[in-house]
Amino acid sequence: MNLLTLPFLDELVAVRRDFHAHPELAFQETRTADIVARELSGYGLEVHRGLAGTGVVGTLRKGGGRRAIGLRADMDALPMPEKNTFPHASRHPGRMHACGHDGHTAMLLGAARYLAENVDSAAFDGTVHFIFQPAEESEGGGEVMVQDGLFRQFPMDAVFGLHNWPGMPVGEMAAMPGPVMAGTCVFEIRLHGRGCHAAMPHQGIDTLVAASHLVLALQTVVARNVPPCEAAVVSVTQIHGGDALNVIPDDAVLRGTVRSFKPEIQALVEAAIHRICAGIESTFGVQLEISFDQRYPATVNSAPETEICRAAAARVLGADQVRKNEAPSMAAEDFSYMLLEKPGCYVWLGNGPGTGGCTLHNPHYDFNDGILPIGVSYWVRLVETALPAP
Repeated sequence: MNLLTLPFLDELVAVRRDFHAHPELAFQETRTADIVARELSGYGLEVHRGLAGTGVVGTLRKGGGRRAIGLRADMDALPMPEKNTFPHASRHPGRMHACGHDGHTAMLLGAARYLAENVDSAAFDGTVHFIFQPAEESEGGGEVMVQDGLFRQFPMDAVFGLHNWPGMPVGEMAAMPGPVMAGTCVFEIRLHGRGCHAAMPHQGIDTLVAASHLVLALQTVVARNVPPCEAAVVSVTQIHGGDALNVIPDDAVLRGTVRSFKPEIQALVEAAIHRICAGIESTFGVQLEISFDQRYPATVNSAPETEICRAAAARVLGADQVRKNEAPSMAAEDFSYMLLEKPGCYVWLGNGPGTGGCTLHNPHYDFNDGILPIGVSYWVRLVETALPAP
């Protein structure tokens, strides 16, 4: 590996662990944003606050180059309890940095500091916007930043993102053109029957029996409707109904998620769910209400920007350590909204096996501080590659 020398690495580790100890949820990242803005200002960057409420953008300019790029990190935590016991574990019950956004924020701060402190010798020409985004976890902060005028206030030619990837060895990265993260949609199906005494089921219309058959039937949507060469997921994640042990309830509700990469596959899945629900109604005599809520679109990398990212990663890790054919993930990412507006690329950075082998969104997860220098080095080399000096 060809890593940059970071004299401030200990400080960077400390700020990352401070973020981890003080997690903040979507659109509530006030403390985190205050620290980010203070650090960027201390490096000498132009600092803008207020996009999407708690968003921060720092700008660094060099030379007369007219090209500009954006580098994005997410700042929010998850509403879940942490089960780690190390000193920097969350101090706020029910909140945890279980996805590594604390590390993403720290790495981008490190890149901003390195470039600012070495601006005379750094081999780039143009403008870099360091974008610190709130509310990535299900709340669409990326979309709100775009709606609030991110690209109007900060014109840029391309935008780049990064996510740590547990299970991928330290010292490896992945950069693929095309879809890399799925689009997501949530659904809700409400079942209405006729409640009755549990000892007299013949007097009612059992919503729980119908709901149970519906859960099983939904497992056929992908298996028997989606072409095998395409990708989709239908998962039921909630089922609610009933309050008493001796009462068959009037109503029940199912909720879940659909993941896909293409709008036409999403439409196919929705049509199949409607057909199955119609069959459940006919079979069990229940009435169903179905609703779909489209969330994040698919995250789709543009080919030229992917090549830029591969070249930058190769400078840091070596070309043989940059994965080019990794399978896309069915997880979703609101960086997709930025890629709808600008060309760009979203890469994965190996985080190692993780604490106890755990993955993202696990209560024992912790970002690997050992990859901070890799992330900083990658961002710096990306700036030099995307904005080459004359």
